[in-house]
Amino acid sequence: MAVVAATALATPLLLGAAPHHGHSHGSGPSQEAAKLSRELVKNASARDAYRHLQQFQAIADSAGGHRAAGSLGHDASAAYVYRQLQRAGYQVSYESFRFDYTETLAEKLALVSPTSRDVTIKAMTFTPSTRVGGLTAGLVAVPADDTSGCEASDYASANFTGKIALIKRGGCPFADKQAAAATAGAAGAVIYNNTEGLLSGTLGDATAGRIPTGGITQEEGAELVADLAAGEVTVSFEIRQLQEERTTRNVIAETRGGNAAKTVVLGAHLDSVTEGPGINDNGSGSAGLLEVALELAKSKSKPANKVRFAWWSAEENGLLGSEAYVAGLSEKQRQQIKLYLNFDMIASPNGVQFVYDGDDSDGVGAGPGPEGSAQLERDINTFLDGKRKKHEGTDFSGRSDYGPFIEIGIPSGGTFTGAEGFKTAAQAKTYGGQAGVAYDPCYHAACDDLDNLDMRHFDINIDVIANAVGTYAHDLRSLTRPVTPAPSTGTPGGGGGLHDGHGHEVTE
Repeated sequence: MAVVAATALATPLLLGAAPHHGHSHGSGPSQEAAKLSRELVKNASARDAYRHLQQFQAIADSAGGHRAAGSLGHDASAAYVYRQLQRAGYQVSYESFRFDYTETLAEKLALVSPTSRDVTIKAMTFTPSTRVGGLTAGLVAVPADDTSGCEASDYASANFTGKIALIKRGGCPFADKQAAAATAGAAGAVIYNNTEGLLSGTLGDATAGRIPTGGITQEEGAELVADLAAGEVTVSFEIRQLQEERTTRNVIAETRGGNAAKTVVLGAHLDSVTEGPGINDNGSGSAGLLEVALELAKSKSKPANKVRFAWWSAEENGLLGSEAYVAGLSEKQRQQIKLYLNFDMIASPNGVQFVYDGDDSDGVGAGPGPEGSAQLERDINTFLDGKRKKHEGTDFSGRSDYGPFIEIGIPSGGTFTGAEGFKTAAQAKTYGGQAGVAYDPCYHAACDDLDNLDMRHFDINIDVIANAVGTYAHDLRSLTRPVTPAPSTGTPGGGGGLHDGHGHEVTE
């Protein structure tokens, strides 16, 4: 891994200046774990973590409204986290990597004739750009079927030269749809969803884009198809996006003591999307993790195992920070990591208490995590049961930074309170909130600010982090204890489809 800065403090706090061997006064790992977990759960709170969210909001406000990887807002957020951990006595480092930065500059679609109205459109990641001011052109619908717009024959029924192609989602990657439209002569592509919600998509990489492409809702698509059935339609279309290679960095902090052969890793992504400050997504996970790390530093405990905290960058660009970290591990370092816990969006305002389904007992989506993942799920569920907090499983969908760890066989788990998926009536009855409304109505939007939080969810998930840190800092034996599978309702907590990262859909 590319470590560009590391700080060796002359006077570390209570994190241990040397590896800790054994326990004094005859106390065993379970007793030490129970003592530390109680202390951390008691002392780490949403109220204290909220001050970190206030800092993230202030940073975003001073840096163009966001904290996206590769931006001044993310750099300042990383520096804030680094300084807090440095002062607490951790061994802290930056890990830098290069990536393709994208920022949408314009996304507009409007009917010019026969009527006039605006249509909400979202530029796809890695889309080519129109000229400034966009273009005015005829709209032509591609015949709708299960593979609409995927093949050259789909464009044979009409003249698409210089026109904007209207294409239904489904059947193949968005990159394939816009490429086929480009081959047919289209000047741009508008892809409408085949499920509820605005379509947030990606073309995969900068080399795939051939024509400006954006996504719209299923409802807007149906209305445009109806307009076209009545006669010719002309639209004004502008999609512009900045794309350039930039450098960003993860923040990694670990206890100075503890057995490196038994390393416990907990992480959260620090970056936001460019559309907003990212206070729930994922300032919440980042702030909760930071608060527990600071409380661990204040404790009198000397962890028997090494505890490592990570704040990932460029998660929103496709899990790039965690991927870079995992790729940089030697085989020995991989074997030393005994578990990974991920905390992403832990304060959704209309949220549900999701726990990653490590044993796939819910039978939803992806299969089980690596051996030990079922135990991590069980341990979190047991803690929540002890607090009399309702919870349910969520699929290892690959949408957050546990993905790279699962791929190399590291037991993984964590919590999540939901993204753009819609709360069911049963969930509303269990957790409160509104059925039929997104878990986070401000997901990937400018309104993901300090008002976009549920402090109760925030508090209980910080307790989950605190309990996990306290427990696994001393005792990993639960990872080998058998689990009796217990299915829950097991919903994903977000939209369907394949993703390049946290919510950027690439295909059907």
